[in-house]
Amino acid sequence: MSASAQPNSDSPPAEGAAGAATLAKASAENFPVAPFFLPAAWRDDLMTVYGFARLVDDAGDGDLADPAGTAALLGVPAPPAAPAPAAGPHRPGPEETAFRLALLDGLERDLDRVFETALAPSSAAEAPRHPLMRPLVPLVDRHGLTPEPFRRLIQANRVDQTTDRYPRYDDLLEYCTLSADPVGRLVLAIAGVSTPERVAMSDAVCTALQIVEHLQDVAEDLARGRIYLPAEDLERFGVTEEDLAAPSASPAVRRLISFQVDRARTLLDRGAPLVGTVRGRLRLLLAGFTAGGHAALAAVEDAGYDVLAQQAKPDKRRLAAKAAAIFAKGR
Repeated sequence: MSASAQPNSDSPPAEGAAGAATLAKASAENFPVAPFFLPAAWRDDLMTVYGFARLVDDAGDGDLADPAGTAALLGVPAPPAAPAPAAGPHRPGPEETAFRLALLDGLERDLDRVFETALAPSSAAEAPRHPLMRPLVPLVDRHGLTPEPFRRLIQANRVDQTTDRYPRYDDLLEYCTLSADPVGRLVLAIAGVSTPERVAMSDAVCTALQIVEHLQDVAEDLARGRIYLPAEDLERFGVTEEDLAAPSASPAVRRLISFQVDRARTLLDRGAPLVGTVRGRLRLLLAGFTAGGHAALAAVEDAGYDVLAQQAKPDKRRLAAKAAAIFAKGR
């Protein structure tokens, strides 16, 4: 990874370590975040976007490596004392929820600093405070990016603090316009190929990838007190929340997950023609994103749709083969 994708070298050691730990999570994603075959500048840009998105998600999920240090950096009041471990799903209390929301507000203020600095680099604008926010300044300047997709990612995590159930599939899709679609739009903007048609296909792929992740993380999300399976579908398949808390999936849960897999695959197929609209290494990157979704869905199928016993992880060889096929066909 080159210097621009790393925490700022002027950062205190603790800040740099926290930023590096956040970026290191890229290796656990279903798809390659910044694969080796891309030019170094592209890899840096994609890691910068990933660092922002991962930082915001970790703030919203309570997964920051150093929440107190991040709070101090952003000018946010210190976090409340950690609650004693409790059995069952962990639902953050009012104080913890307030702290997460304050962190997200602090990150949005830092995002404002990013754009103020990018738009007027010679002014007295305050530079971004967080080491993972600072690389956004040259990124925004080079590609003429707008604040909207970044703000949407922050807003998705605000929604997570107040919404833990989704009555209808359409409600979940609306959430994905905040939590997933902005990432694809940023990739297109960075590559300089954004058009309304490509954005629509990218949105379909990104929403599908978000739904795939929700399927992989049913047990983990429930442990956080959240369910991203629409309530109307739970009712349709006769699945209760208690069923989702079981150590393994019942036949009804497996049927529910199979239905969601088909739904996600339909979205992937709808967006896959995006790959054929571009050429070169960008085409290979987009093929990798789409293949990552297909490989994860295949892993869920291979597990017999039992996403409760263990997290279904995609096979890397299958992912590579699928990416090659999508690249060749252009969809």
